Amino acid sequence: MKRLGLAASQTAIAFVLLSVAPLAVRSDASAQDIAAAPHWVGSWGASPAFPNGPEITNRTIRQVVRLSLGGHAVRIRLSNEMGTSPLVIGAAHIARPGATVGSIDPSTDRALTFAGQTSVTVPPGAPVLSDPVTLETAALDRLTVSLYVARDTGPAATHPLGQATTTLSDAGDQTALATLPNATTSTARFFLSGIEVEAPGAGTIVTFGDSITDGYGSTADADHRWPDVLADRIAAGKRSLGIVNAGISGNRVLHDLPEGTFGPSALARFDRDVLSVPGVKTVIVMESINDIGHPGSAGLAEQAVAPEEITAGLRQLADRAHAHGIRVLGATLTPYGDTVFPGYYSAEGETKRQAVNQWIRTTKTLDGVIDFDALLRDPARPDHLIADYDFGDHLHPNDAGYRRMGEAIDLATIEAH
Repeated sequence: MKRLGLAASQTAIAFVLLSVAPLAVRSDASAQDIAAAPHWVGSWGASPAFPNGPEITNRTIRQVVRLSLGGHAVRIRLSNEMGTSPLVIGAAHIARPGATVGSIDPSTDRALTFAGQTSVTVPPGAPVLSDPVTLETAALDRLTVSLYVARDTGPAATHPLGQATTTLSDAGDQTALATLPNATTSTARFFLSGIEVEAPGAGTIVTFGDSITDGYGSTADADHRWPDVLADRIAAGKRSLGIVNAGISGNRVLHDLPEGTFGPSALARFDRDVLSVPGVKTVIVMESINDIGHPGSAGLAEQAVAPEEITAGLRQLADRAHAHGIRVLGATLTPYGDTVFPGYYSAEGETKRQAVNQWIRTTKTLDGVIDFDALLRDPARPDHLIADYDFGDHLHPNDAGYRRMGEAIDLATIEAH
């Protein structure tokens, strides 16, 4: 091999240095851009299920949300991730609610854009974020989002148990109207899956679960779910934390179909509903009572699972969260003895529940435990809810039960790093 002389070597070195210098400049510029970038965090959420709702076309949908955390700007997330047809949004507006259900304060109304356009087409399987709107908001503020759906959606992938009133117009783009004439209502959520706020230094907690997290049995339009109560406490303490509720009623860890209203499964939707939330620091997981009960109540004997299968699924969720630097708190499964749903409760199922709870309380996989079972069980009959906290079906808490759950969570535990 021919050796380079000194002059040739110096020339080669100089060439290499000149070649890499521009990369250093671009790296510095990138760091400055990152430092100046807005800090977005999740402030509200509603997880879509499989397509289960009515077809929507040429109608305006108006939905009210309560922010858990305020900020300097707002943007919305629309989801067509479960849809089978393109979702064509002809117009979208955001405003403060008006004095009556389904109305807005027109003086606060603002049109939303998507990459500078007033309309957007969201392909099946995809979400979309709106452009930011400069809007000062505080924790627990309410906002109204109006969406004009211009073309037929096919069966809508809704969040079935919204526990809040959604207003739907008769026809046409009515996003800017103060009230929607001849409107109908629903308690489902349509296409709106998240609200994000710009809040420097803030973080978000995702509550991930089934109907007990979703708030089944709580008073509609009252924000009495246990994550709402937790948000109330965080706001009262002026902590910089948002709450995103990612509960889906009937949800299971390991299975979904044929029960389409309750799916996708926790394992299938975890990336969408937890890992994609901006600013998430902690996830509280309360899932698997339906893995135990649904096979019996729905005649799905082939989907019966052992406690070890459930805990393996929960471990998967924890491992995936930890890979993203997210802490995982496990919530124990609450009692369900004598539930009114035929075939849901059994002595074998109760044994499974106890085994799963024992794993949650003792495993090193999780970063902490919230013992909802100990809070709500009847001391005289530990497989039953305390009567004062029972919605009446012996499975779901009532408003008082949800308040007990939300008030009992140690805020230091959810804020720990």
